[in-house]
Amino acid sequence: MRLFLYGVVQGVGFRPTVFRVASDLGLCGYVRNNGSNVEVCIDGDADGFLEALKERLPPLARIDRVDYGEGDCPYDDFRIIESQCGERESVLPPDIALCDDCLVELFEPADRRYMYPFINCTNCGARFSVIKDLPYDRDKTSMAPFSLCDDCLNEYRDPLNRRFHAQTISCPDDGPRYTLYGEDDEVLQAEYPVSAFASMLKGGKIGVVKSWGGMHITCTLERTAKLREWYRREAKPFAIMVRDIEAARRYAVFDDKAERLLLSPQRPIVLLKKRSGVPEEISPGLDNIGIYLPYTPAQHLIFHHLEGHDALIMTSANLPGEPIILDNKEAFTLGADAYLLHNRDIVNRVDDSLVIPYGENAMFIRRSRGFVPSGFSVPYSSVILSFGAERNVTCSLSVRSTLFPSQYIGNTNYAGVQDFLREATEHLLKINGVETIDKVAVDLHPHYPTRKIGMEFASRFGSEVVEVQHHWAHAASLMLDAGLDSVVALTLDGMGYGSDGDVWGGEVLHATYKDFKRVAHLERFPLIGGDAATKDPRRLAFALLEAPVPGISDREAEIFDKLMTKSPQTTSMGRLLDALSYIFGTGTRRTYDGEPAMRLEPLLSPEDAIIRFPVERTEDGTVLFIEALREMDDMRRKGTHNSGILVSSFVNSVLETMVDAAAEHADSEGVETIGLTGGVSYNIPIMRMVERAVRSSGLRFAVHERIPNGDGGVSMGQNIVAGVRD
Repeated sequence: MRLFLYGVVQGVGFRPTVFRVASDLGLCGYVRNNGSNVEVCIDGDADGFLEALKERLPPLARIDRVDYGEGDCPYDDFRIIESQCGERESVLPPDIALCDDCLVELFEPADRRYMYPFINCTNCGARFSVIKDLPYDRDKTSMAPFSLCDDCLNEYRDPLNRRFHAQTISCPDDGPRYTLYGEDDEVLQAEYPVSAFASMLKGGKIGVVKSWGGMHITCTLERTAKLREWYRREAKPFAIMVRDIEAARRYAVFDDKAERLLLSPQRPIVLLKKRSGVPEEISPGLDNIGIYLPYTPAQHLIFHHLEGHDALIMTSANLPGEPIILDNKEAFTLGADAYLLHNRDIVNRVDDSLVIPYGENAMFIRRSRGFVPSGFSVPYSSVILSFGAERNVTCSLSVRSTLFPSQYIGNTNYAGVQDFLREATEHLLKINGVETIDKVAVDLHPHYPTRKIGMEFASRFGSEVVEVQHHWAHAASLMLDAGLDSVVALTLDGMGYGSDGDVWGGEVLHATYKDFKRVAHLERFPLIGGDAATKDPRRLAFALLEAPVPGISDREAEIFDKLMTKSPQTTSMGRLLDALSYIFGTGTRRTYDGEPAMRLEPLLSPEDAIIRFPVERTEDGTVLFIEALREMDDMRRKGTHNSGILVSSFVNSVLETMVDAAAEHADSEGVETIGLTGGVSYNIPIMRMVERAVRSSGLRFAVHERIPNGDGGVSMGQNIVAGVRD
């Protein structure tokens, strides 16, 4: 009997477990990788074997499907035999944090891997970031140049050893090494580079450390202001890496759900409520902070040598707008004080994942390291490529009824990110053995770089091009995430090209995978100067208020007034929040994407929404809010209520009106679920306001959990729309 096992079955200790289970059951046969699956041949009861195997699966392994075939057992014992290339399917395992067993060995003086920064086993370590191709064997990884010594080879061959057939194992005698360099590329320390690097950080230096899927810029928290000046990052928040979970509690308030996220093998950055006393420079103007725990041996070792410090700024190392740096030589262009670099190539760039807890859900802001390249089942078998929108881009590939999103790519306005998008797409095609593409899905916006790149691939493969409206893609990604065939969704974000040529962003859509209807939308208002308005919240406030706006000169007001009728129109909730942030003085400038709206969040609270402003809805679904906004601003000027009550009440009044429109339509169409998606849905007070209104209507509420709410999920929505449509 031959069994073909699909799922997460490569690079996670799966074959060694099969070997041990079969041997314990006294079975003869073999196990091997086939590229898209693991093939097992046994001479006994298949059901009994599978039951025993499922009970003993390694921590990271998962069996999604089992196919059965005929075959005679060629051996009188059980063996792991050489891999072969079969039909491809993306089953690469993700990079997973150092396991507890390896962590114990790392700090055990008697262990031969004591203080070795590349310690790992079948249950942990770099995977996706080092794998070039399938099947997952050492010669197809960036560990290929490092030949196993006799001791490592014995572990590799020992079925009772935790490193049995672990493709990326090494030790100080045969593996990669770190070296510490100074700012001029000179070698500072090769013998004890990690401890020397930690000493430099304690001394106030800014360093760069090479990790698994890229590099990080790091310094102590006391040097945050200096880092901002040096890195020219005025206000965008930095994530911090903390020594352990006890240290995390000193910087943030969180519950058991968030603690499980922090301690999970994926080790994402978790966005948490900031404790008082945390240095303001880390996340200026915000009430939250991004925290994560060490996941590589080198990070654990840095903290081991960093006495007196329980946290470090740890942010992606890249030139502004460009992808995270991979190459050692390129790292020196950053101009840091010290560089802790290793000599193992990074095959696949993969940024740290970023999540935000919401109830029992963990919403992805960035789905990358630890979670990619796992896939999603879809109800079609077409081979489809999709390319997302403009910023926070991912690409996605569907093949054999599975949809695989790429790692986080970034802002495709930059040439380097466009190249990265092409590289990530090529890698998805390669590991899946794709030679033909049926369709390529792109955004409607005529000037998005992703559209151009999508057209390149469509031309190359002779594929049909499918255009998918931006907010429909958001709604479709939510349906896929929540297992729905239909939803009435509030799709709220900064901008997306509408099917009428306007800039959408405050929409209520009734969506299926085959079509959508625009049920309601915010009142249109001008983006004075077009894209300039997205970077200058003064223009948004001027466009919405009849009263004078502080910070705008008479001459500017005259110019803005003339531009009002010539500027593009928008229905964007994100831009409305930017205007509110300016009006209330929390976000008077935009130094990074989304900053004004993010700075407004500390003022928002569902509990403070005690005033019902007269936000009306017309018969055609337009949500009229501008007069209510001006009434609220008049109350602000008179000081009748505090800012929190006014802004919370106004935003809640707008959202309740949109939910009313959604619920009315849902009832008329027999739809049971109202959802919230788009970048604005990362705003937790807004999420709570919408959920409260939906629950009051008696309908179910849908929110993201596995797919990013924002533009990182657009490529997945595009893909399933293209796949399901005729």
